[in-house]
Amino acid sequence: MEKVEELQIPIQDSQEPNSANATTYDESATSKPPLPRDRDYKWWLLVSFYSVLVLVGQTGATLLGKFYFDNGGNSEWLATLVQSGGFPVLIPFFLFFSSPTTSTSDLSNNTKRISLSFTKLAMIYSFFGLVACIDNLMYSFGYKYLPVSIFSLISATQLAFNALFSYFLNSLKFTHLILNSLVLLTISALVLGIQGGEDSHGPSNIPPGKYIVGFLCTLGASALYSLLLSLNQVYFEKIRKEETILVVLEMTIFITMVATSVSVVGLFVSGQWKELKGEMELFKTGRVSYVMTLGWTAVLWQVYAVSSTGLIHEASSLFSNVISTVWLPVVPILAAILFHDKMTGMKVVAMLLSVWGFVSYVYGHYLDYLKSKTPRTNANNISAA
Repeated sequence: MEKVEELQIPIQDSQEPNSANATTYDESATSKPPLPRDRDYKWWLLVSFYSVLVLVGQTGATLLGKFYFDNGGNSEWLATLVQSGGFPVLIPFFLFFSSPTTSTSDLSNNTKRISLSFTKLAMIYSFFGLVACIDNLMYSFGYKYLPVSIFSLISATQLAFNALFSYFLNSLKFTHLILNSLVLLTISALVLGIQGGEDSHGPSNIPPGKYIVGFLCTLGASALYSLLLSLNQVYFEKIRKEETILVVLEMTIFITMVATSVSVVGLFVSGQWKELKGEMELFKTGRVSYVMTLGWTAVLWQVYAVSSTGLIHEASSLFSNVISTVWLPVVPILAAILFHDKMTGMKVVAMLLSVWGFVSYVYGHYLDYLKSKTPRTNANNISAA
């Protein structure tokens, strides 16, 4: 018989209500989305740390990805590969946190365990990895055919897509502020789409037809990425219920490993691997710069991947996406300085609409958090009684 490896997952023991009042409260609470767990100073420090890594990783990797194409890089599959190929840098951290002493201290004393087969886990990670590879490839076309400022503004629509998917998958309830945010981000994307090729003849001399390809690929990638974030949250809430950094590292490593494998296959099947040597020789800033650009891009994308997954684990996919959108006003300004992108009036309007949508979104969730404190306090008082 085939031996099936099993992974142990802790799940909190259910507790019997101690009073009729407690029973009444629990029944009413089931009709609402689950409240976030208590947020002490350790939680805020960890979330702040993840947030900084998200901003540094995403901003740096995006700028380097555009630098690669603007200086002679031409392989979409190589750009896709570096978005996931840096996963080996996370393996030492995974081994450290999976040591017996560390893993034992991470487990709660009052947990019982169920088994999850290795086959089921492999199927889940393989699916996520394949979707991530497709998403990375679509983003690569965006890097190649769009000015980086336009690319970053279109990517902001992932917040609107994420809210939509979270409504169906993660029990998000729309408020007027969230709807206002969705409308503003959608209008911002439409402004850039209507602008079309006006900015496409910039420093990269992008043909108008290629602009449309880049626009549609970036928009589609934003939607697919948002779906992947919501599915990750479903995975953490319904399948994996551990509260350890080991789970975050495990998920990031295995998903990016699958995405890397698919990217390598795509690189060889497309034949683009034959052009890499000549591409390196003709790179405008030299061979060392070529290697360093690809290497640091890979590392920064892994920094972003593990930190964004950590935010999903600690908060939600929506929170992770909100933090990712903070880079919106930064990248167009850096792009104008580093890549000489034109800051046209249409682009400024689109950026202001996106920032307005982002602020509206964050403020709406801040109000929701204030409302959630009251039922949490009532629940603690009932438990104490």
